[in-house]
Amino acid sequence: MSEEQTEKIRPVLKEKIVKALDDGFVKFMSSFTGNVDRAFAEIVLELKKDHPEIQMSAVISYGNKLNRMKEQEDIKALLDSCDDITVLKEDYQPSIYIERNRYLAEHSDRAIIVYDGREKGATVNMIRQIHRRHKEMQEIPVGLEIRL
Repeated sequence: MSEEQTEKIRPVLKEKIVKALDDGFVKFMSSFTGNVDRAFAEIVLELKKDHPEIQMSAVISYGNKLNRMKEQEDIKALLDSCDDITVLKEDYQPSIYIERNRYLAEHSDRAIIVYDGREKGATVNMIRQIHRRHKEMQEIPVGLEIRL
C-alpha cells in the first residue's frame, strides 16, 4: 500500500488500536513489512507514551532483513523503541512469510487487518491463518482502485 493510501487509513487504524487498548489488549506485534505495518507500530509506540503498560514487539522474518531495516534511520528508531524483537529465521527461505503469518496468528488474540480484497498475497494468507485459529479479527477494508 502506498504512503498516501496508508495516511488515509491511519485515523481508522489508530481507532482500532485505541479500541483494542480500551478492550484490555496491551501487547501488540508488527512485522514492519510495509507502510501499514510501520504505521501500526508508529501509532502503538506513540500511544505508549501515555500508556506505559503497552508492549510493542517486532516480528521479523529473517536476520538479513532485520539488518537491512536497521540501516534505515526511521525504521531503526522504531525497532529500538520496541520491547522486543523476534527474528524467526537466520536466513531467507521461500516459506518464511507464511511462517511469519503463522507465528503472528498463533501469538495473537486479536488481529487488525488492512485488506484490499486481493485473493492472493501475504494479507489474505494472514486472514486465513487467523480464521484457522479462530482468532478475533478487526478488518479495515480498503477498496481496490480500478483505472480505465
